[in-house]
Amino acid sequence: MTVHFIGAGPGAVDLITVRGLRLISECPVCLYAGSLVPQAIVAAAPKDARVIDTAALTLDEIIGEMISADANGLDVARVHSGDPSLYGAVAEQTRRLEARCIPYDVTPGVPSFAAAAAALRCELTIPDVSQTVILTRTATRSSAMPAGEDLECLAATNATLAIHLSITNLARVVRALIPHYGDDCPTIVAYRVSWPDERLIRGTLATIRDAAKAAGLTRTALILVGRALAGAGSDSRLYAADHYHVMRPRRD
Repeated sequence: MTVHFIGAGPGAVDLITVRGLRLISECPVCLYAGSLVPQAIVAAAPKDARVIDTAALTLDEIIGEMISADANGLDVARVHSGDPSLYGAVAEQTRRLEARCIPYDVTPGVPSFAAAAAALRCELTIPDVSQTVILTRTATRSSAMPAGEDLECLAATNATLAIHLSITNLARVVRALIPHYGDDCPTIVAYRVSWPDERLIRGTLATIRDAAKAAGLTRTALILVGRALAGAGSDSRLYAADHYHVMRPRRD
């Protein structure tokens, strides 16, 4: 018996990995985060599978389902949105499984920041502009931020920022970033990327709050900030005619 933690990707049914979809189709128990994982993905579960939306369950209730499955020798597909390594509340589940010696593994998924970049048709790392992407969030009732990880500290890098779970804190985000990035810095709010109702709200740090408010966005949105979003910058040296390496040796 194994509990398979599966990243379902950003939302589109065809953006889950082949492995993830196969595991869902094979497991007699499927636990999924119904507020973020579309029904069409878990529809791949066997017809007689026990399929449970965990959105209304507590951690103890979720672990209880896994313990019950373990006692009956049944594999579990534990389906999370995006990639399990980012803001998936997976660590507290795996700690409890380890304490009970219940086997588990993890299948990665397409993270929301990658899906947003694809939808925007942009690269987040542009030579001479930004070579660093910081994935972060702001403090909320459910999770505080560790010391040294506030936006003011991270903004000092001038890296491209992908700010998760913070659309309701957008005013605070703007105030924290303008002194470092400038009020004209490109800023995008990506709402439900890859879902049928996807919206990409473009602006600057000066305008994005009003634009997001006008769009009525209050949840399920990612905030991207950085000069790389403008697209302008130097070409990479990787494919330059005078750049040689082991796969493309000097031709003279």
